[in-house]
Amino acid sequence: MPTAAANQSTIAAISTPPGSGGIGIIRISGDQSLPVLKTLFTPQDPNCTYESHKFHYGHIVHPASGKIIDEILAVYMQTPKSYTREDVVEIHCHGSFLVLQNVLELILEQGVQLAEPGEFTKRAFLNGRIDLTKAEAVIDILSARTRKGVDIAQQQLSGSLYNRIDIIRKSLTHMRALIEVAIDFPDEDIDIIDREQLLKQLDNEVAVPIERLLKNADQGKIYREGISVVITGLPNVGKSSLMNTLLQEERALVTEIPGTTRDTIEECLDIHGMPVRLVDTAGIRDEVGKVEELGIQRAMTLINEADLVLFMLDGSKAVSDGDKQLFHAVQHKPLLAVINKSDLDSECDISSLTPDVNVQQIQISAKHQQGIEGLKHAIFTRVTSGTDQWEEEGCAPNIRHKAALTKAHEACQHIQDALSNNLTTDLIAVDLQECLNHLGDIVGETTTEDILDVIFEQFCLGK
Repeated sequence: MPTAAANQSTIAAISTPPGSGGIGIIRISGDQSLPVLKTLFTPQDPNCTYESHKFHYGHIVHPASGKIIDEILAVYMQTPKSYTREDVVEIHCHGSFLVLQNVLELILEQGVQLAEPGEFTKRAFLNGRIDLTKAEAVIDILSARTRKGVDIAQQQLSGSLYNRIDIIRKSLTHMRALIEVAIDFPDEDIDIIDREQLLKQLDNEVAVPIERLLKNADQGKIYREGISVVITGLPNVGKSSLMNTLLQEERALVTEIPGTTRDTIEECLDIHGMPVRLVDTAGIRDEVGKVEELGIQRAMTLINEADLVLFMLDGSKAVSDGDKQLFHAVQHKPLLAVINKSDLDSECDISSLTPDVNVQQIQISAKHQQGIEGLKHAIFTRVTSGTDQWEEEGCAPNIRHKAALTKAHEACQHIQDALSNNLTTDLIAVDLQECLNHLGDIVGETTTEDILDVIFEQFCLGK
């Protein structure tokens, strides 16, 4: 694992979001944290001892002019009991951006370096306070768009993924030790290695757990990144009304005039903890003006990029040729048929729309908000297959983890083939180490510097 360089520079950054607020926090980390604080801070208590992990009240004062910059609370956290395992100082100012900037500039004038994005968390990782999965969980907490997303990240921060990877790696390490003994004592190979037993152990303790993690990764991606759901249909079938009903606000303009929506409207929605980018599109029809035509072209582009299409029909009317043409244009996508206006007499027979394709249909009334919960459940079930097994296992690997797990699984298959075909222990040892290395990439023990840079560049300043 990469390690923190000796005598690193002291760094500082504003750790709270830009804008006005009651409190703003500046964080400093490194050997010069406390000396810098003593230079700029005038405590109310003249006998202040700067006891670690205790707040101290006073003022930030310009060291040259003696001008008071702000009334603050300061806390010093002595190494190693800090976020970075270095000496850390946090200065709690009033939440004005100008005040924070003035204080930060004074700190930088003392020879402190402005922190790079994610540099505090990177130091926490390099100094052994957290592993790489926990560092990535911090990113997920900061970027989560639903409570479920926060829950997933908190589970990973508490070590759920690391613990599962660690169990697998310990089993592989034990196998590697047996193989190494067999290599050192080749004449005793038959007595040392029971290949059939080793195959069972490899399957139960390595292959199957990795396969479960890979399955959970697909679910985790949905909750981290969300999905795109596009509403499409002919003009006046109720697309904008459905958009407003799902959002519980008048986001889209609704009129009886065909072509009211000429461009796409996008909003975010939380469906059972799954972030959904909901897109209302222009009604697709022939013989339209130039502006509406551009909206229709954009709608088709978004449909092709969508994870799920809600194909809307007017339930009070028979399926038209226009409905059929549009359906054939979008049927290559995962979709749900949404039959609107269920409060009126039904004239819509979906079998005439798609006699050869079994499409799930949901009856709703966007105007009276009927069937909306059923539609939300259908969206959730269609995308997630209705399974939340990952929640029981307590972890959901991200894309980087999935790539490493896939390579580890391939190495595991090579080991199984080598054992089954009675290949030499030297070859088995190589594949075992390769599997260990890929799992080590996940927790950060064998991760290269360039990968680390990519990971920590995703952080905001001050974290």
